Amino acid sequence: MRLRIFTEPQQGASYDQLLAVARCAEEEGFDAFFRSDHYLKMGGGDGLPGPTDAWTTLAGLARDTTRIRLGTLVTSATFRRPGPLAVTVAQVDAMSAGRVELGLGAGWYEEEHRAYGIPFPPTRERFDRLEEQLAVITGLWTARSPFSFDGRFYQVSDSPALPKPVQDPHPPVILGGAGAKRTPGLAARFADEFNTPFLSPADAGAQFDRVRAACSAVGRDPGSIRFSSAVVVCCGSDQPEVARRAAAIGREVDELRANGLCGTPAQVADRLREWAAAGAATAYLQVLDLSDLDHLRLIGREVAPLIS
Repeated sequence: MRLRIFTEPQQGASYDQLLAVARCAEEEGFDAFFRSDHYLKMGGGDGLPGPTDAWTTLAGLARDTTRIRLGTLVTSATFRRPGPLAVTVAQVDAMSAGRVELGLGAGWYEEEHRAYGIPFPPTRERFDRLEEQLAVITGLWTARSPFSFDGRFYQVSDSPALPKPVQDPHPPVILGGAGAKRTPGLAARFADEFNTPFLSPADAGAQFDRVRAACSAVGRDPGSIRFSSAVVVCCGSDQPEVARRAAAIGREVDELRANGLCGTPAQVADRLREWAAAGAATAYLQVLDLSDLDHLRLIGREVAPLIS
């Protein structure tokens, strides 16, 4: 099972803090460093020093790291138009020598849209826009001649479809969610990887099955799509350390045990195997205390060997 580090910088993190986490994750052998794409904090805390832009961050990390893969879980389709986003991701792919992955979603956090002047259409329109964005972005990346697209929301006319990403045919596209109808269909058409965000192993497995069925319905080999799960993590070398780390992120140990990965390295590894048994080949470990690099070191050195 691949282990990736997943951060929530909108809760309060500077670029230097994110760089320290990414470099530590790289040193400890994690497969990837991912970040959310949000402009407003959620819940408690002050969110200082304020939000950082996801793709600006990844561009910096592309030059300041050497091995670890980099991506978003997930970029909001409401934040950016598909043509410029295709250019941005292709450029960061080149800057990283082919280490970028694009998670893309419809967007959901209405408050941040209001806070930063971003239009927030109704749910159905957001998914319609996401579908067109996926078609435009992948079309621009793979077109070998001028690319055009005539959609309801986006029109592209005779684009040179440049620059091309380093990765062939393009950076992996990650879609995810818990929706039972539209989400699996979009994944079957466009996704290289499908992610379940904070679902139980049983619910994740059921969603993976829906995506496999959607793949079969459109003639795609269900084995050609990878599956992953995002799960909060709170690991300690003993129970007092577990309790201390839970308190640092404002969570209760029992709640974390029920809904995520919480406990000693052996306990966390046992819990990870439940998601693996449900079909997840990759786990995105949501790390909420970005100042606690020893947490990453403990997971990398004592959990990862147990599930590799």
